[in-house]
Amino acid sequence: MDKVYGAYLCTGCGIGEVLDVDGLKSVADETGIAMQSHPCLCGAEGRALIEQDIKEKNVNTVVICGCSPRVMQKEFDFGAGVITVRGNLREQVAWIAGDKPEDGKVDEFLQELGSDYVRMAVTRAQKTALPEPYRLESISKRILVLGGGIAGLTAASEAAAAGYEVTLVEKDDKLGGKALGWRKMFPTAYPYDKLEEPSIGKLVAEVSGNERITVKTGTEVARIAGAPGKFNVTYKKTGQQSEWDAPARVTVDQQDLIAKGELEDPNKGLRPYTELNPEGELFGAVVLATGWTPAKIQGYEHLGYGAIKCVVTNAEFEKLAKDGQVPARVAFVQSPGGKDGDEDFPYCNAVTSMVALKQANYVIEDHPTDGQAYILYQHMRTPGHAELYYKAMQNRDGVFLTKGQVTKVEACGGGATVTVENTLLGDELHIDVDMVVLAAGMVPTTLNQPEVNLAYRQGPALIDLDLFDGYADSNFVCFPYETRRTGVYACGGVRKAETMEETMDDAAGAALKAIQCIESTNRGVAVHPRSGDMSFPDFFFQRCTQCKRCTEECPFGALDDDEKGTPLPNPTRCRRCGTCMGACPERIIGFADYNIDMIGSMVKSIEVPDDDEEKLRIAVFVCENDAYPALDMAGMRRSKLNRLVRFIPVRCLGSVNMVWIKDAMSSGMDGVLLLGCKYGDDYQCHFAKGSEIANRRMENIGETLGTLGLEPERCAVRQVAISDYDKVPAIIDEFVEEIVAMGPNPFKGF
Repeated sequence: MDKVYGAYLCTGCGIGEVLDVDGLKSVADETGIAMQSHPCLCGAEGRALIEQDIKEKNVNTVVICGCSPRVMQKEFDFGAGVITVRGNLREQVAWIAGDKPEDGKVDEFLQELGSDYVRMAVTRAQKTALPEPYRLESISKRILVLGGGIAGLTAASEAAAAGYEVTLVEKDDKLGGKALGWRKMFPTAYPYDKLEEPSIGKLVAEVSGNERITVKTGTEVARIAGAPGKFNVTYKKTGQQSEWDAPARVTVDQQDLIAKGELEDPNKGLRPYTELNPEGELFGAVVLATGWTPAKIQGYEHLGYGAIKCVVTNAEFEKLAKDGQVPARVAFVQSPGGKDGDEDFPYCNAVTSMVALKQANYVIEDHPTDGQAYILYQHMRTPGHAELYYKAMQNRDGVFLTKGQVTKVEACGGGATVTVENTLLGDELHIDVDMVVLAAGMVPTTLNQPEVNLAYRQGPALIDLDLFDGYADSNFVCFPYETRRTGVYACGGVRKAETMEETMDDAAGAALKAIQCIESTNRGVAVHPRSGDMSFPDFFFQRCTQCKRCTEECPFGALDDDEKGTPLPNPTRCRRCGTCMGACPERIIGFADYNIDMIGSMVKSIEVPDDDEEKLRIAVFVCENDAYPALDMAGMRRSKLNRLVRFIPVRCLGSVNMVWIKDAMSSGMDGVLLLGCKYGDDYQCHFAKGSEIANRRMENIGETLGTLGLEPERCAVRQVAISDYDKVPAIIDEFVEEIVAMGPNPFKGF
């Protein structure tokens, strides 16, 4: 597009009180773009001013210097054909200024800060192109649901109710899953004090009779290829050996060695399967609802499981209860006790607490006169409405609950004696019972089985599940239901241990996410976390060296390899984080409105004084997801932010290409800081791996700086959460002090 620029400076919200407005306008003039000022651009008059220029002067690229780009987005949206770029002069300049100078003079450091943000905003506008959405030639709006238990049945039903065609695949020969073996289910209605009859039969009937739902029992997915909007799915009969069942993971280096014949393929010789539909069926999105399996109780010899006949797991006890074989005296052991103190059994949570209460109810229900149920726990968790059922069970005759450590289970006649220490009563208890029930946890099926069998370069399974003990989730707090594979949404037992009611809510959420993915793909825009983003990565393959860094580092498997080993983009898998762009040493990857040249030019537009040691300059690349909001909130609270730093927003720290740091240092910047999300076991990165990858790259850039005679400490990474608005000023000040102690960049002025 032929750009016609319009630049506008808002003087409201204190901006005009602490900054020289004419000075800022002259900065824009120097770039060749005339800037107008207005006391309230977000108001009716201010918007009308911009709209008039769009209409009469054909302005199609608008630069607004005022409040943060995180606010007033609707007010500054001028339609699909107009580029809007924002410069943050309010939260990150005017509101960090402190008190207004009594003499009316403008603070020199503050004015320089505002001027740099004007330059960067104009530069960004000059380097931005209007994104065009990526649209598939044809798209499937059908949804594939894997699993025919409560989660899968609910997801299928909800998607069908929304008007979408669904295929439900269940590996067993009938629908219903584990719920078919339940005697009763938890209360779902007020006053939440009585168990209910299972509703699974009704749910199975509803799904089986729904004309929008195709049910395939005794079937497993053999392979899922393609991408959102065009997943190609083939099936196989349950239990049939498949080359996709459990292949060994092969690294990129190993693939190269296999191709050269220098390494034997570890997957060679696996028997192929006979696909039920060799051509495959097309689907727009996938809901993973394959459930859970009972955790194995092992390593707890003092509990007697496997050695004492009357010691069973909660799953085994439920089967006995279903068949009416509940003994009169039962001890429910919620924690292994022994030397492990107050630790729980693996994969236990609130659900196992609720199961113990439910099964204790069976005991006193079947033995109204002599039933005795002992619940021995370290942690009793009954969240939400479940607390009402817990209180009801506390008041039931025959139910005894106490906190304590089970130190020994010994056979005694046809039953067992349970020894409990450190109880609430302060006594050691010896309880004679007919049966001991151990609270086995709920292990997600994704822990040991690929389940989805993806035909992705990175392998058939959902990756990095060890971060979540095998649960299929890539960002548990921020984006429920999502996985590291775009278009595949998890619910129920594969996402977390849940009650039936929670599972049904979860399944509805996953179904809605699948629908959102399909409709976003149809419009050619991104899904979470950059929902609605029309851009997608563009590759200049003529310069590609096939180093494979982009394919290896992409957190979401958006890149495969073609037959020549060149990266093969799958745009509808892409979450638009830009990690591939940050990975590429040849700098051949970019987005229409976010690319190497753009950010590099913004860095170079910052004015770096070369004759004043008090005016050091530090570039801070700021993640837009956590760090940038934290900075804005610090400004909103009028916290003082260091005036020597210049904040440059980036999509994710994973998108930071090391050339930007070299540009900053070569232009005379005295330091570079990357400010992003936490990584590691408790990571909060919206793009899963971005912060971790950036930290790894920065270790390498430190070595490069060392060879140039620059201190590696001039470049650093700091982690912040979105709630760290009160800490971020001190984090920045600490880094600035380190740079001040080192002195100016020796390359300054060259």
